[in-house]
Amino acid sequence: MKSTAPVGARRGIPLRAVAPNAVTALALCSGLTAVRFAIAGEWERALAAIIIAGVLDGLDGRIARLLKGESRFGAELDSLSDVIAFGVAPALVTFLWSLNAVPRYGWIFSLAYTVCAALRLARFNAAIDTADQPHKSAGFLTGIPAPAAAGLALLPIYLWLVTESHWFREPYVAGPWLAFVAFLMISNLATFSWGSLRLRRRIRLEALAGIAILFGALLSAPWPTLTLVCVVYLALIPMGMRSYAKIKRLRATAAMQQQAEFPTTS
Repeated sequence: MKSTAPVGARRGIPLRAVAPNAVTALALCSGLTAVRFAIAGEWERALAAIIIAGVLDGLDGRIARLLKGESRFGAELDSLSDVIAFGVAPALVTFLWSLNAVPRYGWIFSLAYTVCAALRLARFNAAIDTADQPHKSAGFLTGIPAPAAAGLALLPIYLWLVTESHWFREPYVAGPWLAFVAFLMISNLATFSWGSLRLRRRIRLEALAGIAILFGALLSAPWPTLTLVCVVYLALIPMGMRSYAKIKRLRATAAMQQQAEFPTTS
């Protein structure tokens, strides 16, 4: 059978399709490396590896869009990477840090978190081609994304590093917290996405300055800064719910007005 490729066409996979997938693979490797550090008891390095995985996860999609290298393969690889880096890794790190003190019950919490991460990502993949997505059409997410969940799941470890209080390391603290974050992942709560956040033009410079200060704080005092970021993110969840409820009411009102102006005829 003869090839239908044009004469002189260059064969192979273009580099623009490989680059974002390579970044995704690096995120996966970083998440697994966190487990290796946790086994060695190097907790700060384990947290740093998961944070690096989160940064890489945020870059791969943008690199793919910039290079026009989006593909179905890349989307599937990204989901698999997220399950490992933000589902398996935080669960194992938390288990090795705290929950192994009660291995029978602690392992259940770790399993529950990982399963919920996998379920969330499966739900996301299943809904990619679905036309009716009320949250997405309004610029919101359904539940919290896996990278944000990983950051929240590690909050007791941040607090332990900041305060040196062993209370945060107790299984009865770490276990229920892990279950709570797992619930947020698979919940139907409307949460803010980057697309739903809007800044006023007059505070653009102030926002850039705030980002620079935040970056500096992460470098100089990472654990107190990440604790503050987690607290702010948790505070934004009820705000996102209220904001989406307002949009939902406005949409319902507009639909009723449209129906009144243009009644359907049988």
